[in-house]
Amino acid sequence: MEHHVVEMPIDELRPTQLTAGLVEVERKRREWRALGRKRRREVLQQHVVPCVVGPKGRRYVIDHHHLCLALQAEGVRRVYTHALDDLSWLPRAAFWRTLEFRRWVHPYDAAGRRRAFDDIPRSIDGLRDDPYRSLAALVRFAGGYAKDVVPYAEFEWAEFFRPRVQLEAGTPIRAAQVRRAVHWARGAEARYLPGWCGGDVDVGG
Repeated sequence: MEHHVVEMPIDELRPTQLTAGLVEVERKRREWRALGRKRRREVLQQHVVPCVVGPKGRRYVIDHHHLCLALQAEGVRRVYTHALDDLSWLPRAAFWRTLEFRRWVHPYDAAGRRRAFDDIPRSIDGLRDDPYRSLAALVRFAGGYAKDVVPYAEFEWAEFFRPRVQLEAGTPIRAAQVRRAVHWARGAEARYLPGWCGGDVDVGG
């Protein structure tokens, strides 16, 4: 197949996960609002959305879900995409198994429960909030761990924090909760996770 960049409507893109961290989405929205028109064009050209072509020729997003959700909320209709592979010839079940084998899909809900592939939303705006995914992003911004190229790395951190830091649905994440999560992230129990930095850190407060 031709691996060229194709401009696509965001509402035609299919996600490969069930949830997103809306705190991170809001951060990206603020960053977008602060940009001028020229810089916005540059950002869209620089942040090409990696996809896989799946059944019926649809494009399935395998990264930049949060960016797509933020742009869509800000009224942006189209983004640039790049197909990493064309698996449109596979039967649907084999398509999803192949994505899972390649770590290109994350079929877990906001409670960390494994769900059927059919439960994955059919549009970007169908992603639901997982506050622990937001917590994972806040911990990374606070220096709790390093950004890693492992697919869905921050979801792995979200699952690590889920039994260790109590969050309340619909309630903003507090600084004390982030500090507690940073402490856990720097501990030895987290050393198997992507981006682990090791050692303890003084995060103030």
